Amino acid sequence: MFIKPDYNVEKLEDINFDELKAKGKSVLLFDLDSTVMPSKTGCYLPETKELLSQLQKNFIVAILSNNKNKDYIKKVRSISNFAVISNAAKPDTKVLKEYLQRIGKTHKDAVMIGDRPLTDILCGKFANITTILVDSITKNSEPKIVRFIRKLERLFIRK
Repeated sequence: MFIKPDYNVEKLEDINFDELKAKGKSVLLFDLDSTVMPSKTGCYLPETKELLSQLQKNFIVAILSNNKNKDYIKKVRSISNFAVISNAAKPDTKVLKEYLQRIGKTHKDAVMIGDRPLTDILCGKFANITTILVDSITKNSEPKIVRFIRKLERLFIRK
């Protein structure tokens, strides 16, 4: 099975958010670890924090994470002024769909942005929403085994 994200960019700043807005998108669902913050740090990079803050002027921003660590998620929520949803079980779409319903939005309004093809992008595809694959925010400093696994995952991407 091949997965084709709607967009494939190197970093968050490469996403054309104006184009997404023009296409009627109003909800940005971001993966957490390695997408908007270095994995399991509980801290945003300053430029990412600023980007998320700017995006909130035009979009509903939320984090949709598979992370189950309650203390870690509590820490992330304490530094975020938007919804942080944990234990999402991506690529399952149940949590994503429940969130969209709760905020009165549909799949047509949403974009899923993440660094993992087999969880984030597949979840978006299953939910019939626009998907954007980004490289890991820390791709240049990750251990070799993590980089290897990421390369394997990308074998499932059709450009």
